[in-house]
Amino acid sequence: MKELREDLIKAALAWEVAFGNAPLITTVLSEYDAAHLVGCSIEVYSTLMQGCSAVQKGHDFTVNGLRYQVKGNRPSGKPGSFVTWVPKATNYDWDYLIWILYNSKYEIQEAWQWDVATYAEAFDGVKRLSPAHLRLGKQLA
Repeated sequence: MKELREDLIKAALAWEVAFGNAPLITTVLSEYDAAHLVGCSIEVYSTLMQGCSAVQKGHDFTVNGLRYQVKGNRPSGKPGSFVTWVPKATNYDWDYLIWILYNSKYEIQEAWQWDVATYAEAFDGVKRLSPAHLRLGKQLA
């Protein structure tokens, strides 16, 4: 199944070369990668995600009874392209948030984890989150 991830990336990068913009795969990759980072095997992740839709209320996946919300960013690699904004969680119906920063080839550069209480306390009043904000959490990669 790991080959599927690589095939998806290869297709997205080829699309980007051909048409200027990559398809929106960062969300699905970041959820897959986050599950792996918290110790979920590919096989278990596949089983967990069967029957799930691309949009779930509150969290992206559940492992060992813990609900995970995932955010990911990828710069395009074009001149001047770097990540300055991180999507903010719009609810607190999760136990842990994981933020993953990729490079332009969808390789994980860093990953950070936050528990819901600490995240809410730190960022509830913050309107625009940056990578510097999320880097204050627990580093996973």
